[in-house]
Amino acid sequence: MERLWAPWRLEYVQAARCDECIFCLGDAGEDEARLVLYRGAHCFIIMNRFPYSNGHLMVAPLRHVADPGQLAGAEAAELHRLTVRCRDLLLAVCAAQGFNIGMNLGAVAGAGVIDHLHQHIVPRWGGDTNFMPVLGDVRVIPQHLEETYRQLRAAIAGGAANLR
Repeated sequence: MERLWAPWRLEYVQAARCDECIFCLGDAGEDEARLVLYRGAHCFIIMNRFPYSNGHLMVAPLRHVADPGQLAGAEAAELHRLTVRCRDLLLAVCAAQGFNIGMNLGAVAGAGVIDHLHQHIVPRWGGDTNFMPVLGDVRVIPQHLEETYRQLRAAIAGGAANLR
């Protein structure tokens, strides 16, 4: 039997599940450590620390809310606008060929955080699926998170996504 070592996965598996919401932001000085790429008036963009693919982003409202039906009009509009801008950013920086975009609402739907809604923007490429998730329950991510973060931040600063 072959063995594939994925030690970074242990951090997620063993992580203590606490009452602190990972989507409730504090001081902007923590943005890089938390992988926050952008803060808008009502929503923000954050990288997924345990991505499905390289460049996996999420957009969430600043307000702690679980039901998209409870978003104010400005929140819903900014959530949508930032989702589209994330797609544009990933097209420009990662040359994504397609996307999976959506929300998992509720634990039975696969939501890891059920009390603070967030939209996933997962870039895809032809041939990016393989046997690894099926046989090894492992995803192969070709670039380190911090390097992806630096590239995306630089592209945002250069106006690649027109976030404002």
